[in-house]
Amino acid sequence: MALSLEDIEGYLQKLERRFEKLEDGTLLVFMGTGRPPVAIRVAPPVVVLQVGITEAPAVDVRAHAALYRRLLELNANDLVHAAYGIEKERVVLAAALDLDHLGFTELEAVLADMDMAIANHIPELHALLQEKA
Repeated sequence: MALSLEDIEGYLQKLERRFEKLEDGTLLVFMGTGRPPVAIRVAPPVVVLQVGITEAPAVDVRAHAALYRRLLELNANDLVHAAYGIEKERVVLAAALDLDHLGFTELEAVLADMDMAIANHIPELHALLQEKA
């Protein structure tokens, strides 16, 4: 049976995660002071979790090869449930989960993966951007 937005809200409450529900049904999950929130959207047949990390370099993409290489390395070596990508000129961390089979522990694992990435990767990625600025 497919979960509803209300089921996901219940999971977040059980996880003791602070969140806010926006008018469009998006849930913003707060990841800690000074950290960007994770947006959760139900878009059957999936639940999409996404967080904006930084602006993607718009000029001289070749000059930022180290950033893009590092993103691919992090996808391969550090992340289990989420992955980095680029969406509309922003580097994002995203995950998509099957709504029909989403369980409490799966949501908990994805949020933990994103927690780790936000805490450990953002400073390094920002530093890579600053090297070429």
